[in-house]
Amino acid sequence: MATRIFGPTGGKRRRNLLLLLPLVALAMMVLAIGASAGSIGTAQGFEDDDGNLVDNAATGIDWNTFSPVTWAPHPATTPTRQATKTSNGFQFLGLEDYQATTTDSGFAGGTKQDDNCPSVITAKADNKADLKRIYVASTTVAGETYLDLAWIRIPQNTTSPSAHIAFEFNQGKTACGSGSGGLVQRTAGDLLVVYDFEGGTTDVPTITIRKWISSGACEISNDSAPCWGVAQNLTQAGFAEAKVLVGNTALDALAPPALNSSTGVSTNATLGDREFGEAGLDLGPNGANIFPTGQCVTFGKVFGVSRTSGNSGTAQMKDLVGPGDFSLSNCGEVKIIKHTDPRGIDQAFSYTSTLAGSQLSCTSDTTPASFSLNDSAGVDNSTNTEDCTNVPVGNYTVTEGSDPSGFVFESLTCTASGTGTSVTPSSSTTLKTASITMAGGGLVTCTYVNQQQLGAIKITKTSSKGLHPGLEGASFSITGPNSYSSSQSTGSDGTVCVDNLPFGTYSVQETAAPTGYQIDDTTAHDVVVNANSTCGDGNEATFAATDTPLTDLVITATGEALPAGTTNSQITCTDSGSNNIGDSPSANTDPASVTANGLVPGTYTCVVVIDP
Repeated sequence: MATRIFGPTGGKRRRNLLLLLPLVALAMMVLAIGASAGSIGTAQGFEDDDGNLVDNAATGIDWNTFSPVTWAPHPATTPTRQATKTSNGFQFLGLEDYQATTTDSGFAGGTKQDDNCPSVITAKADNKADLKRIYVASTTVAGETYLDLAWIRIPQNTTSPSAHIAFEFNQGKTACGSGSGGLVQRTAGDLLVVYDFEGGTTDVPTITIRKWISSGACEISNDSAPCWGVAQNLTQAGFAEAKVLVGNTALDALAPPALNSSTGVSTNATLGDREFGEAGLDLGPNGANIFPTGQCVTFGKVFGVSRTSGNSGTAQMKDLVGPGDFSLSNCGEVKIIKHTDPRGIDQAFSYTSTLAGSQLSCTSDTTPASFSLNDSAGVDNSTNTEDCTNVPVGNYTVTEGSDPSGFVFESLTCTASGTGTSVTPSSSTTLKTASITMAGGGLVTCTYVNQQQLGAIKITKTSSKGLHPGLEGASFSITGPNSYSSSQSTGSDGTVCVDNLPFGTYSVQETAAPTGYQIDDTTAHDVVVNANSTCGDGNEATFAATDTPLTDLVITATGEALPAGTTNSQITCTDSGSNNIGDSPSANTDPASVTANGLVPGTYTCVVVIDP
């Protein structure tokens, strides 16, 4: 038994998947893939080792299954276009390269695989090292991450053109800087897959794999870490299978069109002897264990490189294809976003979810079992977004809690990207639970929207004597949540209404009475707005107040005899409590007068004393 690659110590090589399949399922799989498919191709459903790009069976899947693809940009000025697509549960990336020209991108003389951020120059590659393009595809099946690789090179001028081609996958995003052709700096755990084909002897290549290490033994014994670690033979271990097109031609339906194409849609190209090679790798926990159970591993960049003959680890690097963006991962990402309608309302909303895993990393919390989001800023940020990365492959749910007072659920909109990743519902105005199926490299984004419910307050002002149905000109102040403040006056019908009020408790206070009236109640009163309403719909919160009409009193005593002052008078007016009112008592004079303004209804007594 071969030992597990990168697996736990003492782990055994996985058993051939065919031994585990029921006979009926096995028969169907063989019909679908074709007799040439190996165990890895059978498990993932991809013809990865038949040495061509054509679907050999009625339901088989091969590289041409992705056709047509669109190469971008289009039209283009340089043959460095890229094509992406998802199909049949696979994600696909194609990277185009210059061919047979001194303007091709390559590596400076003497560059070795261990050189991090090497110098990239323009140079014409050797015939057998001149790549036209590379293809990369991946899928996840039953927790296993599968990687498929293919290369196409220019027509060969020899019958035994050895090929040493590497596919490098990087985790980091830090650019190497100018003069490095867009490459990124390597980080520990980066992946290097090497395709070794000694032409003329066999059409079955050897696939090896290495990890970038920061300490430990290097594959090249004279080097020191950081470097590529010791190579592991995946072909020998049974975790990779590969084939080269030998002695035949093949149709490539993914070939880039002419640079001046306005659509970029792929076209057909015929590949000759030894111009095409492919490989399929099982990188899951039952294979090379690059993606172990319970641990997230994610690569975001890939590029292809050819090398000269000889030992593939020490051979000089030649042609460069890429780099391009490609998500190779056994984990995904879930984003939950909160929006209010209108945006920017300061209100917390509660959520629960089944997202879990020791490697899970979520915005501002360690576990997303229970969290809250607030759209107070009115823009998407860490306050209104729960962003969980390193979400293990599996099924999950996210549910929004009960609507806070003053809000009603409006909609849930979800999107999913990445092969094998899905979410339901995609859109709903009633369902609050998002059901997620996460596959490696997937991204699910769900946006919850809750509409703010707005109410109204209607104020009615009447006379305390009941003589008038409504009093115009009474002034009120209204204050409430979120520093709300407003001054309002009653109209001709004695009412005033304000709406677009968020739910909450408001304080209503009369500040001025209409002319000829006195405020009966000067204190502030709480009015609760808790019903969705606009002015005039009859659902307003109400407040009623009365004012009392006032009376002016004038009492005058004037003598008839002449000259004036022959008789003098004194007037004293009091209220029911015997309190003087107005300017009483008057002086003993002629004429004598008392004026009292703004008297509320009641009993008043005026005594006039005439002194002849």
